[in-house]
Amino acid sequence: MHLGLTGKVAMITGGSKGIGLQTALQLVREGAQVSICARDAVGLEQAKNFIYKETGQDVFTVVADMTNKADCARFVAETVTHFGQLDILINNAGSAAAQPFDEVLEDRWEQDVALKVFAAIHTMRVALPHMKTRGGAIVNVTAIAGKTPEASSLPTSMSRAAGQALVNAASKDLGKYNIRVNTVCIGLIRSAQIEQIWEQSHPELTWDEFSAKMGEDIPLGRIGHTEEAANVITFLVSDAASYVSGTAVNIDGGRAPSL
Repeated sequence: MHLGLTGKVAMITGGSKGIGLQTALQLVREGAQVSICARDAVGLEQAKNFIYKETGQDVFTVVADMTNKADCARFVAETVTHFGQLDILINNAGSAAAQPFDEVLEDRWEQDVALKVFAAIHTMRVALPHMKTRGGAIVNVTAIAGKTPEASSLPTSMSRAAGQALVNAASKDLGKYNIRVNTVCIGLIRSAQIEQIWEQSHPELTWDEFSAKMGEDIPLGRIGHTEEAANVITFLVSDAASYVSGTAVNIDGGRAPSL
């Protein structure tokens, strides 16, 4: 399948590790020029070196905090200045925050919304003028908790639900510019946090054994790989998905009870 990504310019927030890093790698492999940002300069340099080792291609890096409105604008501006255009925006910056309602501290609500909702809003607004005349694709990374929240899943489930509503509504407004807007709803995907749980709680198990144990209530029976999430995101921003917009695609091994 031809994805039509050669020569496209993509920017990814939270691109130094996990799903963001794997998506950057996939896009570079498909011929795109990629810009990534993160708060950690060392992590960004490691990500850049990793992608170069795997592909022989450089990515453009920007140290930025997506909870800072000015940094959102600067990331877009520096990307466009460097590459001369912008075709793809992937809002991936986020963190895990899951507690019972009565245990969530007041400032934690605001921090979560700032990172998972307003960061996407600010970045989309600044990116829009550069994409209006060219068309393009936006993917916001959210979580299945936004569709089917469980107990003790706050504030993440609340902010992710808002992020999914943002995508659905924005897709209706931006379609006239040939800008597609979608979200991927992440389930249990291998990450540094998951690996830490593995090492602390079940060091006697191999990764496959731990993955199967954690995946007992997942129809596919295991934790997902970052590459599997990156593959879906890469497809959604590609020409192969040119008639897909306003969707919320679960990447959760079939765990969520809703589509």
